[in-house]
Amino acid sequence: MRAGEVLEYSADVAKVSNVASLRLQVAEQRNFLGKNAWHLQAFAHTQNPLRMVFELDDQFDSYSDAGTMSSLQYEMHLSERGQKVESIQRMTTTGKEPAAENITETRVLPGTRDPLGMVQYLRNVDWSKTHEARGPVYDGHKLYDVRASLAGPSESVAVPAGSYVATKVELRVFDDGTEMKDAHFAVYFAHDQTHTPVLLEAVLPWTTARVGLKSSK
Repeated sequence: MRAGEVLEYSADVAKVSNVASLRLQVAEQRNFLGKNAWHLQAFAHTQNPLRMVFELDDQFDSYSDAGTMSSLQYEMHLSERGQKVESIQRMTTTGKEPAAENITETRVLPGTRDPLGMVQYLRNVDWSKTHEARGPVYDGHKLYDVRASLAGPSESVAVPAGSYVATKVELRVFDDGTEMKDAHFAVYFAHDQTHTPVLLEAVLPWTTARVGLKSSK
């Protein structure tokens, strides 16, 4: 991970190709609330034909501690079917953070990451030595326990950007101690210098999604 990194993805949903685009970018490394932090961003947009029935233009901003990738602030700027939602949540483990205008204080467990910080954290895990990493993840609505584990030996994956040798990491999500059996996630990290996430897979009760890397810079 480095400042200025931009990863572009194309999403296939329910076996329909290229119905959405996703961009992950590392905006900058900066001081945030007196801490050294990464400003991470994600942008999601639906494409036709899905856009004709579900117009979606969402932006997510994460300010994550540069050392632990724990979340300091998580923002959701959503526009879905003409409905706009703005949410800025400042993470606190004590409930005693200073209040700020238009910012909601959110009480979380120590070490909690948001989804963007969690992906970047998993990039930094040495999966040749570690077979499981876990921690609390707050998705903007609820706190979950996420357990990431090495799925097996390296494998070759094909995405729009090309073919990569990658490590598959499976994510298990627990809600109040109970595993969500009807939701499965996996991330494939390339064997390159920055362990680029080249493929994300999601199996959900209502659909399946495959999000493959299209370009990186």
